[in-house]
Amino acid sequence: MAASSTVTMSPPEAAPSDIAGVVDPSFAGFGIEPSNLFAFTGEQDTNALSMNLLANLANYTGKPPHIRLGGNTEDYMIYDSTQTEYAEIHNTDASGNGSIKWDSMLIGPNFFEAANRFPTGTPITWGLNLAYNDDDYLDRITEMAQQVIDRCTNLNIVAFEIGNEPDLYYSSSLFRDATWSGDVYTTEWLARAQAIYEQVLAPVGLTAAFFEPQATSHTSGTSFTIDDLVDYGLANQTVNGSTYVTNWNQHDYTYFFGVAEYDLTLEAVMSFTLVENQFTAQASDQLSQAATTPYGYALREMGWVGPLGSANVTDTFGGALYTLNFLLYGASLNMSGVNFHMTQNSYTAAWQPTTLGGVAPYPRPLYYGHAAFNQIIGPTCSAQVYQYALDTVPTGYDAYLRAYTVYQSGTLSSIVVLNAKMANSTETDKSNLTVSLTMPTSFAGKTVHLAYLTNDGLDSKYNSTWNGMTYEASGDGTATQVSDADNTATIGSDGSLTISVRDSQVVVAQIGAKVGSLSANSTACSALASLQQGTSTDSTIASDASSTSKPGSDGTTSSISSSNSTSGDADSNKSAGMRSTSSGIWTAVLAAGLSALAGFALF
Repeated sequence: MAASSTVTMSPPEAAPSDIAGVVDPSFAGFGIEPSNLFAFTGEQDTNALSMNLLANLANYTGKPPHIRLGGNTEDYMIYDSTQTEYAEIHNTDASGNGSIKWDSMLIGPNFFEAANRFPTGTPITWGLNLAYNDDDYLDRITEMAQQVIDRCTNLNIVAFEIGNEPDLYYSSSLFRDATWSGDVYTTEWLARAQAIYEQVLAPVGLTAAFFEPQATSHTSGTSFTIDDLVDYGLANQTVNGSTYVTNWNQHDYTYFFGVAEYDLTLEAVMSFTLVENQFTAQASDQLSQAATTPYGYALREMGWVGPLGSANVTDTFGGALYTLNFLLYGASLNMSGVNFHMTQNSYTAAWQPTTLGGVAPYPRPLYYGHAAFNQIIGPTCSAQVYQYALDTVPTGYDAYLRAYTVYQSGTLSSIVVLNAKMANSTETDKSNLTVSLTMPTSFAGKTVHLAYLTNDGLDSKYNSTWNGMTYEASGDGTATQVSDADNTATIGSDGSLTISVRDSQVVVAQIGAKVGSLSANSTACSALASLQQGTSTDSTIASDASSTSKPGSDGTTSSISSSNSTSGDADSNKSAGMRSTSSGIWTAVLAAGLSALAGFALF
């Protein structure tokens, strides 16, 4: 008979005073390596799998996931209006510096047409080539920025990123010489930001605060920390009272081949303690530095195992638990967003967009972590996440057990318990963990609805389910409801509630409503949207999307549309954010919601 252990929780009804700010509906995002864009969007024909998977997520929160189109290859690309292929092509006349020359890839109009297929209103951080440093560098970078603004009208371009991991331009990329430093970078960055603002952004009425500078991406001696960049004046130059900065941008990988000092195993990298310790050791100073500025802090390139993951580790169900935990963890730290990096040949991408190793395209278990997070947060625009400190954890569970409480408009809405203790698919008698909760007595008699993120074992690669749904059965990424069971429990008159979660499983307990049934709070969403910028003409976050949308008879799921239109380099110079929304900003959003209802291994 399977063993059972018990853990206790007593979550408060009101949000703790030190809780992080409201989670943006696009928080759980992705990064796409620019040289791999066509693999994810499709070439002449749209990649339906990608678009459906993104549409699912948009439907759950009312806003598409944030996409960073950036990576190593953003610093290899230049625009050529005569290049008409649905591909980036090699520049036979490349003459720039770099271990890979800064003008070695040519893209044309079809690059932007393909990007424009992402769901309508998708927030985009677009990477531009800082490495290119010939005499016409300002002409080149403003030309590229102009194409983005002019051609990607279906998207919400919210920021430009000028260069990928510039702190490595001398030591790794070889784009610059030994005189390269944070102050030189600041000078070059400001010159390009100013030109883009004056020539591209200002003429169409966009603000100067449209850029995400990258802080240090490694832990060796560096002059690229946020404090350094502020001291050098990167965030001081103003235009009409605004600086050029909208958000800090940094990268992280929990494990990176050639850098991590332990052997890669699934059980090792499933340790939530390891994840937290690694992130704290490598990024805590940058999080603190970001918090002293008025700008948010996004982890725009995140990965579990870099640079390309590892078969039988990152393509297993463990990836679903890792992803959901990291998203909740990042939200609880007040990051403004987390973008999980994807290449077409990576086993740590949330889905496989093209055939790889004889395996057809499909959503990996990591994708289910995104789906779970988005349904947990919902489309309310008032969700806040708090990591609950478990006092007494059963032996063997400490590194693999985490709990989070989610508050909607300041009131406890759901409890998430992640149990990553190793249980493989071949085990027939898996252990369970009993969660004994003491809930606020004001909740007595209320029904709690349970949703599970589950599979046969942590090592399973296929047939995961979240909240009774699978994204694999349809073959095109749309959701298939495989179970309509409504698992419930009732809170006792004394506030007592008992739920159970198996090893290698997640349970979500939502109070008073099924997980995924929350509705948009139009007042809170309007307040949140008013604080944001971008090229989109829509001033509100989509509120017609319901997180309850299920597949219809036509196999579609989304009320967030995507435009219809008829290989790659991993970002390998690795390193392993705080939604540094000021208290005034998030308080305004929260107040609106209440009124309506009553960020690693830096290598």
